[in-house]
Amino acid sequence: MRTRTRRANIIGLAATLAVALLPTISPAQDASKSDPLAVELVKLLEEGGLQYIAAKAPEPEYYVAALHIPGVQLLVVKAKYSVPVLFDERLNKKEYQDAYIDLNSASLPETKIFVEDLRADGLHVRRDSDEPFDIYEASGRRTMFDGDFKKQKLSEEEYTRLFATADEQYAKMLGALIAQLKKR
Repeated sequence: MRTRTRRANIIGLAATLAVALLPTISPAQDASKSDPLAVELVKLLEEGGLQYIAAKAPEPEYYVAALHIPGVQLLVVKAKYSVPVLFDERLNKKEYQDAYIDLNSASLPETKIFVEDLRADGLHVRRDSDEPFDIYEASGRRTMFDGDFKKQKLSEEEYTRLFATADEQYAKMLGALIAQLKKR
């Protein structure tokens, strides 16, 4: 009887260790720097009755703009603009919709970063299979944060590194937009 109990305990321990050692994306990696900032930006946009916002980005010569579709998504773009004087004028006149459209279409493509935050709640490294996932595009490469890094021909390490970079960039973009809204 003692042998069976000991064997059952060893098997249970081995099974627990095997599950624990499987390569997975840890919950700590699911934490997002952009999450609270996206929530704050959406709140400020809604309080101001705005759907669009634009601002100078923290990096010199860069701009950032966003389109919020209430209850659906937040689309945010950052890039260098081909004619900065014209973009500055749009900002001064608070022509945020035009600024968003211009930055999305007339920006310098090699400088463009585009984020599709499909629940307007910040980037998340993965979603449940029935939930929409976030998309990050930079340098012409789209990364879908659906948790399926193999489908995108990435290692788990590459996927995790891309998420960290995307989340950091997105947090900075959101911070610039929040600052613009607070000074209105």
